[in-house]
Amino acid sequence: MRQAEIYYKDALAGILSETDGGEYTFVYDANYMVKYPKQFITFTMPVSEKVYTEKRLFPFFEGLIPEGWLLDIASKSWKINRNDRMGLLLACCHNCIGAVSVKPITKEDE
Repeated sequence: MRQAEIYYKDALAGILSETDGGEYTFVYDANYMVKYPKQFITFTMPVSEKVYTEKRLFPFFEGLIPEGWLLDIASKSWKINRNDRMGLLLACCHNCIGAVSVKPITKEDE
């Protein structure tokens, strides 16, 4: 299972996970829900206790991954298959343009 902390500005908004079976989940952080109940990261995923689940990477997170020539550079530099969307998200989206950033959770973090 691969996981990432999703930050909105400097606040931990939630955890994005890719299960070993290839499903994706996103769950908002409990503290974030209390402090920012109306500050969703995307319209399709309002702040809620609900666990959001998809068979493919959520479109919002997919949109953070580089495209075109930048994707080619990222894929070659980090030796990540272009189809490994979670791998690309974890490698490329630490400092995205905009309010959302992605911080991989490593085994040392657990």
